[in-house]
Amino acid sequence: DHVSTYAMFVQTHRPTGEFMFEFDEDEMFYVDLDKKETVWHLEEFGQAFSFEAQGGLANIAISNNNLNTLIQRSNHTQATN
Repeated sequence: DHVSTYAMFVQTHRPTGEFMFEFDEDEMFYVDLDKKETVWHLEEFGQAFSFEAQGGLANIAISNNNLNTLIQRSNHTQATN
């Protein structure tokens, strides 16, 4: 059996989030949110597969917007980090 894991999160402090993909517990790639590019763990992965960083960045932007909405609706006394 094989397992693929997709992880994405956002938060209000640095680092602001992460978008990554693993296969059988080996990281294949992540999206560098500052450079706005896909970073392959092994060069061979990037030759065999493709992933547009914009897809990950769009998902991060949506999640960040959702986080901000949740903060506005539920937390009126934001703690300092």
